Amino acid sequence: MLIMGGEMEKSESTLNNSLVFAVNGKKFEVSTIHPSTTLLEFLHSHTPFKGAKLSCGEGGCGACVVLLSKYNPVLDQVDDFTVSSCLTLLCSINGCSITTTEGLGNTKDGFHPIHERFSGFHASQCGFCTPGMCMSLFSALVNAEKTPRPTPPSGFSKLEVSEAERAIAGNLCRCTGYRPIADVCKSFAADIDMEDLGFNSFWRKGDSKEVKINSLPFYNHSNEICTFPEFLKNEARSALLLDSRRYSWYSPVSIEELQRLLGSIEDGNGSRVKVVVGNTGMSYYKELESFDKYIDLRCIPKLSMIRRDDTGMIIGATVTISKAIEALREGNIVWKKISDHMEKVASGFVRNSASLGGNLVMAQRNHFPSDIATVLLAVGSLVNLMNGLKSEEITMEEFLRRPELDLKSILVSVKIPDWDWIMSISAGTKMKLLFETYRAAPRPLGNALPYLNAALMAKISRCASSSGMVVSDCRFAFGAYGTKHAIRATKVEEFLTGKVLSVYVLTEAVKLLRSIVVPDDDTSYPAYRSSLAAGFLFEFFSHLVEGNAESPNGYVNGYSTLMSPARHLDHGKVSTLLTSGKQEVESNKQYHPVGEPIAKSGAVIQASGEAVYVDDIPSPTNCLHGAFIFSTKPLARVKGIKLKPKSVADGVNAVISFKDIPGENLGIKTEFGPEPLFADDFTRCTGQYIALVVADTQKHADMAADLAVVDYDMENLEPAILSLEEAVRQSSFFEVPSSLQPKQVGDFSKGMAEADHKILSAKIKLGSQYYFYMETQTALAVPDEDNCIVVYSSIQAPEYAQSTISRCLGIPEHNVRVITRRVGGGFGGKAMKAIPVATACALAAYNLRRPVRMYMNRKTDMKTTGGRHPMEVTYSVGFKEDGKITALHLDILINAGIGVDISPIIPLFMVGAIKKYDWGSFSFDIKVCRTNHSSKSAMRGPGEVQGTFISEAVIEHVASVLSMDVDSVRSKNLHTFNSLDFFY
Repeated sequence: MLIMGGEMEKSESTLNNSLVFAVNGKKFEVSTIHPSTTLLEFLHSHTPFKGAKLSCGEGGCGACVVLLSKYNPVLDQVDDFTVSSCLTLLCSINGCSITTTEGLGNTKDGFHPIHERFSGFHASQCGFCTPGMCMSLFSALVNAEKTPRPTPPSGFSKLEVSEAERAIAGNLCRCTGYRPIADVCKSFAADIDMEDLGFNSFWRKGDSKEVKINSLPFYNHSNEICTFPEFLKNEARSALLLDSRRYSWYSPVSIEELQRLLGSIEDGNGSRVKVVVGNTGMSYYKELESFDKYIDLRCIPKLSMIRRDDTGMIIGATVTISKAIEALREGNIVWKKISDHMEKVASGFVRNSASLGGNLVMAQRNHFPSDIATVLLAVGSLVNLMNGLKSEEITMEEFLRRPELDLKSILVSVKIPDWDWIMSISAGTKMKLLFETYRAAPRPLGNALPYLNAALMAKISRCASSSGMVVSDCRFAFGAYGTKHAIRATKVEEFLTGKVLSVYVLTEAVKLLRSIVVPDDDTSYPAYRSSLAAGFLFEFFSHLVEGNAESPNGYVNGYSTLMSPARHLDHGKVSTLLTSGKQEVESNKQYHPVGEPIAKSGAVIQASGEAVYVDDIPSPTNCLHGAFIFSTKPLARVKGIKLKPKSVADGVNAVISFKDIPGENLGIKTEFGPEPLFADDFTRCTGQYIALVVADTQKHADMAADLAVVDYDMENLEPAILSLEEAVRQSSFFEVPSSLQPKQVGDFSKGMAEADHKILSAKIKLGSQYYFYMETQTALAVPDEDNCIVVYSSIQAPEYAQSTISRCLGIPEHNVRVITRRVGGGFGGKAMKAIPVATACALAAYNLRRPVRMYMNRKTDMKTTGGRHPMEVTYSVGFKEDGKITALHLDILINAGIGVDISPIIPLFMVGAIKKYDWGSFSFDIKVCRTNHSSKSAMRGPGEVQGTFISEAVIEHVASVLSMDVDSVRSKNLHTFNSLDFFY
């Protein structure tokens, strides 16, 4: 292995031959490991602690959250914070302590009150996300104890309700709903109103406040778990660096040493080097190939300092976003607003390890839609760059505009100006400063990239000749709207500078801005993004256009020189979760114990991480891992599959296709028909499985599958059917058995003749929906004696898997054993769609005579598992003046995809939901269309969800035409006894 320049100069006494850390108080020493290994991979493969789960693999769901504790020997204090273990590299936790949910409590030693309350408040359903929730809450409790707040009442913590609600911001749950989870968190808060806590198994209706408090599992805030064991403090004091010769992990301690390291990298020598701080960039930019060397920047003091003077604050490039937020929050109102905006970036457990510099470099080099770059651009921040011996300080605007930084360029620090100081020396007392940041995203509390972000700053003063306000100077930054990087709207700035604000001026500025903020081609929602920019600019200035009289206290409509915290506009502030509520459930003793709030059996071990899911089962000896190669073409011949030579070197054992199947090429078999496991000579939809790569690790299998090259041929083939209209033209339909065909009701023509009003041929389009179960598709197949096989599968229909596997392998059904203990979320997606995963693992294990397992990555899962059925609906409806509907006709086209799956039952379920109203007469023509899309399957209320949407859309359309209250129209069309008899 090549030893990079500078590393040999280190004294052997400063190098550590072992990676040393603790997990739940137990010491671990790792002599050698690949530097790309994540903490989560290590926990699952080398420890008994399986509580942290892999779900999204991007730090976006919280299932893998653990508590990381670092000891500072200078201050003699421990810092505790959550991190995503799926992103945290194992080599980066040298000398640290990790606490997982198993470290809080367990069946043998007793459960933690967090575990017991998750169970008692019914806050765990599938349980896959619960361990991460527990650790996010535990971190909040630990850090609340470090505050100088008064001692809380017995059984409570120093946590406040608002903090308790925010503790799980970023932790996704797909089953339970957040009400009971929020109740668990708030039950620890000292300022909780016990009446706000919902249905639980601890107390009964009518119990007093004292009884309720005493019924909660007792929490002793002064006797919390030690997160950093004493034996590890000696390791931390020694501050030993990892031996780079053993780990390919380099930790330079100075800028000069970093430059020597980077200077030793010769272009074109084939060595792939990754510079890391928190490794959170991997969540957005996936590693398609492994790196040879890792350079960790966190040990360089110059990159990790925060310094403040009169002119501004200098933040080192490796300072985490969380630390930057803390520092900025202590400053002036502009800095506080920047910190508030930064809190909307990602989630806490990502911000705790993500660096400020890393975010900016991704924005500059990879065109990442950064919020931080936009905000810092607006306030005139400066960037300190170093390349070799050359050091320069440039504006953020120039930094973003430059060609992409090469690996040898180092972002050293960012300087954020102090606008208090700037205004005091340049503007005098009559100039006022306005500053606001904006962000529009699918979810307000991080974990969602923005449609557009903006930061607007302006200096204003009162016009000497009128009552209006003059814009003296302004800086407007917009980003993340479908452009390479954040921009300054300089033309708008120039237009407004020197002008008196008026409706006309503001309108013209908005028009000009719309011509500037234009998303690139192929950007989603382009018109919406442009309108957001216009709306933000209008909102920023609108309060100054009218009623500009200055108030006696010196504020301009609530703005001071740097806005008063109590008076300034508070854009973008949203409540975190529930703030108050009341839940009452009437119990009936007649059917006891039905209806009693009994805690779910197994909920507490789900919370403690002891519940075993398929991926938690330890890998048997010689276990291999699989990953699907899937089609990227909707209709094509498959001429061959090639793996890149490096993939073969990285542990690939076999590639299994339809040619290797000993029995039938069968992946799914329902009563409506079969679907193949692998494409044969033709692939008939994007996402169809073509082959299975089997390798020594899941990471190697995934990489090999991603890098596989499929040779397609599309000559002399009919065009793929990619629309419902084309399916109708070609009469491409699945047959619906007569026993499942719903019956029409009444005479539509007669009903329409009775109507006073008619809506004809109105249209509705319903898209698909991905399942997003927390646990992706997974299975483990183990060959057994006497030509038998045992398959552990996360499946909702194991009996279907058993019969499919037996036919695929050509063995009797009694030779196949399918075991399902629990499923980490399913929603119908693990009924039929889990069968080919289990079958593929069984096939590989059967052929190779070795155990084979698969944990499908999220991207592959989303592209291959179909989802809910998309539809196009055309309806005609007749109705009376009073809102009573007399006739409804529906033409429905259902996109079933390429495979039949369970699609023929969808019409019956849809009609059942639509018939909840009395339509007078009801006719329909429903076609289940076969297209070259991935086959759709059952998904939580299959057909019923779409049917309900359609019926409510019709009702609301009728109400709109009649200008009636929609609930009045609903009431008018509810069933009577006679109509029920007629419809059913």
